[in-house]
Amino acid sequence: MSDGTRSYWTSRFVFERALAFIYLIAFLCAANQFVPLAGERGLLSLTEFVRDVPFRAAPSLFFYAPTDSALRVAAWLGIVLSCVLLTGLIRRFAIPTGVAWWVLWVLYLSFVNVGQTFYAFGWESLLLEAGFFAMFLGSSTSTPSAPLNWIYRWMLFRVMFGAGLIKLRGDACWRDLTCLHYYFETQPIPNMLSWYFHWLPAGVHRAGVLFNHVAELGVPFAYFTPQPVASIAGLITIAFQSTLIVSGNLSWLNWITIVLCISTLDDRWFRWVPITRPTLHEPSTAHRVMTYIVVAVVAILSVGPVINMLSPGQLMNYSFNPIHLVNTYGAFGSITRTRNEIVIEGTDAATITPDSVWREYEFKGKPGDPARQPSQIAPYHLRLDWLMWFAAMSPPSEHPWFPQLMVKLLEGDPATLGLLRTNPFPDRLPHYVRAHYYEYRFTTPQQRRETDRWWNRQLLGEYVAPVALTAGGHLRGNDREVHGMSEQRLRSGLILDR
Repeated sequence: MSDGTRSYWTSRFVFERALAFIYLIAFLCAANQFVPLAGERGLLSLTEFVRDVPFRAAPSLFFYAPTDSALRVAAWLGIVLSCVLLTGLIRRFAIPTGVAWWVLWVLYLSFVNVGQTFYAFGWESLLLEAGFFAMFLGSSTSTPSAPLNWIYRWMLFRVMFGAGLIKLRGDACWRDLTCLHYYFETQPIPNMLSWYFHWLPAGVHRAGVLFNHVAELGVPFAYFTPQPVASIAGLITIAFQSTLIVSGNLSWLNWITIVLCISTLDDRWFRWVPITRPTLHEPSTAHRVMTYIVVAVVAILSVGPVINMLSPGQLMNYSFNPIHLVNTYGAFGSITRTRNEIVIEGTDAATITPDSVWREYEFKGKPGDPARQPSQIAPYHLRLDWLMWFAAMSPPSEHPWFPQLMVKLLEGDPATLGLLRTNPFPDRLPHYVRAHYYEYRFTTPQQRRETDRWWNRQLLGEYVAPVALTAGGHLRGNDREVHGMSEQRLRSGLILDR
């Protein structure tokens, strides 16, 4: 870099701790959610996955120890190592620091590769890619590596420019500047400010889409320019990502994008950080050689993502290799115009009658009770809530975890119920559960003043008709055993027509 790598020491200091914080969040999610979602007896079984999928297709430590105990140990080891790196206790020593990042990467790769649909999100690959390169950042007393800085800027470019291209090639609302008329209401998990963003004037929404295009299609090229232009481009991206953070819950996607932006900022932007820079030395020859090898590998692996970005059939959030290095990224290539939600209910009535009382299961993040204020969840990731958003777009037969969710609720499984906000049957098990299909819309400002509700909802039909458990633990509906959710009578006409 023309302005010298020494001017990026504080930038590296902040970057490493910010990345360690994201890893801490990711492993907390794994500790709290992985076992009920994809453990031995999860909604998707780890045991069945490692039996059916070869190791080379999804390398993971859990092929050797496919147990819930191993999952918990790995998650808590990841939490401890993330805290060690976050506090900087070993940062003066290059080899222990590199080993710590390597262990974090291996552990999280092991979760992602067996997490199936619950871990099929672009920010998983983004976190893995960022963590892999962190192994080569060096110690706190070494001069920051210019090649590593360029690699992180290349990552940031792929995240932003890929997202911009997928939008231009995708939904027409990105081209006519109307996508924000719908986005805040229909995004996966709105927060408490999403309602206010939704009711901003239409002109502000159009200006927001235009700013999106500038931030994703124009600004990324400036990441590779000399200072202070590169820093200004990074700050614009940080401002853009911050608006997404305050207006919704997109897990840690926006947060880790901001972390990548730190690579564009030199130390003049971090004078406020209360840290004294030590005497710096040049990296060792071995370290420099390894760095150049990494650069060569990134250059080779970048061929696929570059071709993908130039292709009219661009893939969004795709990994070209099982270890998730140098991936292609993108987000919201299409925007749904209405918000449909699945609402699961249960009854302890032994026989269903018109007078049966049905109680609703509330989720932690996704909309349920229209009067409940939307929550701020991000950067934490509520994986089941996200999958419920996807499930509402297609029949239950396309989501193999959904029948198992119904089974777990009928069984009163504590681990599964721990993923929910409320258990409406704390004292006795339900006899039947069902899933209704609703359209949700934000209340108008007047309705909000009059009713104090955040949402209006309208019943559209059944997603899954009432089902109970057989003696063998299978689902039964209308006195007929159900081995999947493929029977037409378990789906409303609305779903079948989608």
